[in-house]
Amino acid sequence: MEVNEVKELAKMLMFELTDKEANEIIEEFKTFDKQLALLDKIDTEGVEEMVYPFDVETAYLRDDVPDHVLSQDEVLANAAKTKQGHIVVPKVVK
Repeated sequence: MEVNEVKELAKMLMFELTDKEANEIIEEFKTFDKQLALLDKIDTEGVEEMVYPFDVETAYLRDDVPDHVLSQDEVLANAAKTKQGHIVVPKVVK
């Protein structure tokens, strides 16, 4: 991977990188790639795939029970700008 490729990917994601930042990302990617290569060397022949990491599926987790629900008026009271019962936020996508 080259600096120009990284900078082009960043541009597509709508942010800019300096050459130094692009080189740092390339170095991090190389380290990550080496770590993945180590995992590829592990012999998993005959090992059954895990569908779920626990014997009993989340039996120990509690049910979600709402205990403090704000009304729409309470929520909108904290918003800087509202329109027709909704919070208005700045546009972030061109």
